Amino acid sequence: MAGTGLTGLTTPRAVLFDVDFTLCRPGPELSADRYARIAARHGVTLDVERYEAAREAAALNLKRHPELLHDDAIWHRFTAEIFLGMGGPQEIASECATEIEQGWEVSENFELFEDALPVLDELRRAGLRIGLVSNGIRDLTAFVAHHGLDVDAIVDSRTHGRVKPHPTIFQAALELLGVDAADAVMVGDSLEEDVEGARALGLRAILVDREERHPEVEERLTDLYGLPAALGLSRPG
Repeated sequence: MAGTGLTGLTTPRAVLFDVDFTLCRPGPELSADRYARIAARHGVTLDVERYEAAREAAALNLKRHPELLHDDAIWHRFTAEIFLGMGGPQEIASECATEIEQGWEVSENFELFEDALPVLDELRRAGLRIGLVSNGIRDLTAFVAHHGLDVDAIVDSRTHGRVKPHPTIFQAALELLGVDAADAVMVGDSLEEDVEGARALGLRAILVDREERHPEVEERLTDLYGLPAALGLSRPG
C-alpha cells in the first residue's frame, strides 16, 4: 500500500534506509519467549502476555544520551525495563538483560520484510545508490552479508559514535555514497529519528508506517512496495 503526498518530486541519486522495523523485524528468537526462557533458567516465571505493554512503556522511558552519543548502557536499561515490566525481579534484571541483548547481536535472529529485497533490487536496477543508517548494537556488516543485501554504504551508531537524529550520522552516509543531501532520500519508521533528523539536514524523508499509526504524515508509506513510485521511478515492463 502506498501513502499519499509522494509524487511530483525529482528522482534522487541515493536512498538511505533505517534497518529495524523498516527493512526487517525481530524473529522468534527475539520475542517475549526469549525473555521467558532466560528468566526460567534463573527460576523465574515471566508473564509473556505483558511483553507488548512492557516494551511500549520502556520505549516511552527510553532517554537518549543528551549529546546523542551511542551508549550501549541505554539499550541495556531498555531491555531490563521490559524484563521488569513482565514481572521479573529487580535482583536479576541486569544479568538477564545482558543475556537477552546477546540475541540482538545475531543477524540470523532478524527476518527481512517480504518487500525489502524486491524493492532494493528495483532501486538498484534504476541506478540508485543505497545506504543503511541505523541505531543499534549489532554489526551491520555481518547483517548485510547474512541477508544478502546489495548496499553501497553502512553507518551504524555503535561504529559512528552518534545516534540518529544527530546530523553527522546522516552526513557520514552521504559522504560514503558521494551525494549531497538534496540528492538523497531517507526512508525509516521513526518520525523523530529518521524523518525529522534527515529533514533537518536537508534530505527528503519518507516515513514507513507499517502499522498505520501516523495518518497525519504527508510523505508516508505503509510498506516499501510503493517506494519506487514515490521516488519517481517508472515501473518495469
